[in-house]
Amino acid sequence: MGATFRIGEVAAQTGCSVESIRHYEKLGLLPKAQRGEQGYRFYSSQAVERIGFIRHGRALGLDLHTIQELLALSDNPDADCTAADDIASRHLEQLEQRIRALQSLADELRQLVHQCRGGRTAECRIIRALHDHH
Repeated sequence: MGATFRIGEVAAQTGCSVESIRHYEKLGLLPKAQRGEQGYRFYSSQAVERIGFIRHGRALGLDLHTIQELLALSDNPDADCTAADDIASRHLEQLEQRIRALQSLADELRQLVHQCRGGRTAECRIIRALHDHH
């Protein structure tokens, strides 16, 4: 068996909290850790790599279910990667939709900020615009 790491070491190496590591194990994203004589969890270098995969997926905005699908694909290296491409393409489209929605919100807020430059709140265009949310 290769090198093993206690959960605190894995957390330090990956920047992932101990609670998240336990959660990923509970969800089946990580294989069950080996237990030492005193009940401590020990993780393999492959588990550490898998946590890195999960963290990178989360940084890209993927939910845990999608990451689980991608891990399943990763666990089968001879399979066709069309499913991974489909997942990534679908996620990219969702991100692009959110970016468009956020850009629209930024444009609206930018207009409000330019319309209101001081004065009393009774005449504040920002306050009035927020009250008029139809």
